[in-house]
Amino acid sequence: MTYSTNRLLNLAVAIQQIPAPTFHETERAEFVRARFVEEGLQDIGIDPAGNVYARLPILRPLSTVHRLLVVSAHLDTVFPASTDLKIFREPERISGAGIGDNAVGVAGLFGLVWALRQRKIELPGDLWLVANVCEEGLGDLRGMKAIVERFGKTPLAYVALEGMALGQVFHRGLGVCRYRVTVCTAGGHSWLDYGRPSAVHELTALAAKITALKLPEEPRTTLNVGTISGGTSVNTIAAEAMLELDLRSEQPETLRQIARQVEGLVVDTRREGVKAAAEVIGQRPAGELPASHPLVRLAEECLHEVGIEPHLSIGSTDANYPLSRGLPAVTIGLTTGRGAHTVHEYINTAPLEKGIEQVMRLVSSAKWEL
Repeated sequence: MTYSTNRLLNLAVAIQQIPAPTFHETERAEFVRARFVEEGLQDIGIDPAGNVYARLPILRPLSTVHRLLVVSAHLDTVFPASTDLKIFREPERISGAGIGDNAVGVAGLFGLVWALRQRKIELPGDLWLVANVCEEGLGDLRGMKAIVERFGKTPLAYVALEGMALGQVFHRGLGVCRYRVTVCTAGGHSWLDYGRPSAVHELTALAAKITALKLPEEPRTTLNVGTISGGTSVNTIAAEAMLELDLRSEQPETLRQIARQVEGLVVDTRREGVKAAAEVIGQRPAGELPASHPLVRLAEECLHEVGIEPHLSIGSTDANYPLSRGLPAVTIGLTTGRGAHTVHEYINTAPLEKGIEQVMRLVSSAKWEL
C-alpha cells in the first residue's frame, strides 16, 4: 500500500476518536500497537510506562556499526474522557478536540513508514517509532523519560512529532515548574462562625498576589493559575482550597527566581489558623541544541526543500527531556492549525503532505553520522 494524505487523515481521525487523557492512554495505545502489527513492523511492544514501540529494521552485515534513530509522537490529550470528540470535515480542514494535538502527530508515525516504503528508501540504521504517553499536563514527560532511559545515548537523534507546528523547529526546551498550592483552615458556618479565616478567601488573596508578580519581558517568563477549587457549600466557611500554577521561562535561573518568590508568598500566607503549602507537581527541564548543530540545520534544510520557511523555536515539548540530558533532539510539526487545547481545535489538511515529506527527508538525509 502506498502513502496518501487521505489515508493518513482517516487514520488520524480514528486515533482522535479514542479518548486518551493523560494517564489514561491505554485504549489508544492498544489501537496503535495493533496497527504497528498490521504494518509488519518488528519488536512491537508496550513498556511499563505505557509507550508503544515498533522498529522498522534494515538488513545489514554483522560488521556494520549499528545506528538507530527514534521518532516519537505523544498519545495523550488535555481533554477528559467525557469530551465530545465529534469531527467536522470541511474541504481543507478537519475540526475536533485533539485532532491536531496530537492525533495527526501519532498518525504521522505511520505516514513516515508509508512514505519511506513508497520511495523504496533503505535507511542505514534501524528506525524506532514510539507512540508515547504523558506529554501533556501533569504527565511530566514520563513517557519520554522512559524512552530516553531505554535508548540512552545510542540514537543518532530523538525527533518528536507535533500535529500543528509545521515550519517550527523546536531545538530549545522551555523550562517549566508547576505547583499545587493548598490552604487549610478550621472552616465553619458562614453566619455562626463569621470572622474565622476562609481557605477560599485566603487562597484567592494569595492568587492575586501571585498574579501581580512582575515578570521580565526578557527572558520571556509567564505564569498561569490553571485550576482553582475548594469549599463545601455556599453557606460554609471553606476549610480547604487549592490552585494549580504553571511557571515558565526561557532562562532557568529566572524560573528559579520566580519560583522562590511564589514560595515566599505562600509562606507569608501562613498565620494562626491558616496553613498554606506549595507542592511541586511537575518540572520540565530546560535544554537546547545550538542553532549550528547538524540536526537543527538539517531540519531547517528539509523545510526549505519542501518550500516552507523554517523558524527556530523554544517550547515545552517531549524534546525537553533528551535536550536536558545533552542528547540531540528536536520537535517538528506535520501541518498547521489553530485552537490547540480547546474543543474548537482544527488542522489544515493541505500542508500535511509537505509535513510528512519533511520528516521523510530528515530521516533519510541524516547520513546517520550526526
